[in-house]
Amino acid sequence: MRAVLSTLVSLALPPRCPACAAVVAADHRFCAACWSDLTFLGPPWCAGCARPFELDRGAVALCGPCLADPPKHDGARAAVAYGPVAKALALRLKYGRRTAFAETAARLMHRVMPEGADLLVSVPLHRWRLWGRGYNQAALIADGLGRLSGTPVRHDLLRRVKATPSLRGLGRRARAKAVRGAFAVDPADRTALLGKSVVLVDDVFTSGATASACAAVLKRAGATRVVILCWARVIEEGDDL
Repeated sequence: MRAVLSTLVSLALPPRCPACAAVVAADHRFCAACWSDLTFLGPPWCAGCARPFELDRGAVALCGPCLADPPKHDGARAAVAYGPVAKALALRLKYGRRTAFAETAARLMHRVMPEGADLLVSVPLHRWRLWGRGYNQAALIADGLGRLSGTPVRHDLLRRVKATPSLRGLGRRARAKAVRGAFAVDPADRTALLGKSVVLVDDVFTSGATASACAAVLKRAGATRVVILCWARVIEEGDDL
């Protein structure tokens, strides 16, 4: 009976591409056109921010911006470069209430998940934004990664204590200023972070301002290592990719 019902549901509501909504063979799969338009990221890349390198410079090599202004975290990774398809999934997840796409992102992010993680922590939303949206897309992605990797997930350790404006269109310095003092860890929760290797999960990595602010707070609370893991990384004009 379950098999029959599943078949009927699939016929009535067939799986669709997360980016363009074309009918596909199974859930969490992209159509051929959208799949070919995704740019998957991986080494060689900057050990600090995942900026792609044209040539392999070594596993610990940093790009110019990271050498000039070292990030507070211990590296960043992303599944794909931010482009039309990656953007479509991120926006439909974030604003279109397509919460199942968090699992789609997590499946591709799992490929580049750092080894040895003790905890998965999501970048938090301020309570007003959470109440308005109804969910935190980063938390949903972290839950998916937790199921795939078996790594514990904690959404209660890192809090956004200050509402911040949209960072869209702001420069690097303005972004850093906007998120200054926006995050905190309750002193009572510090024992859960003491000596832990943390993977901080978010949907999109742009300048790294939010990631650095979160990482600094987590490290002050006792985490020994904080690596950023995102669905998509914005590639700036002039990068190697």
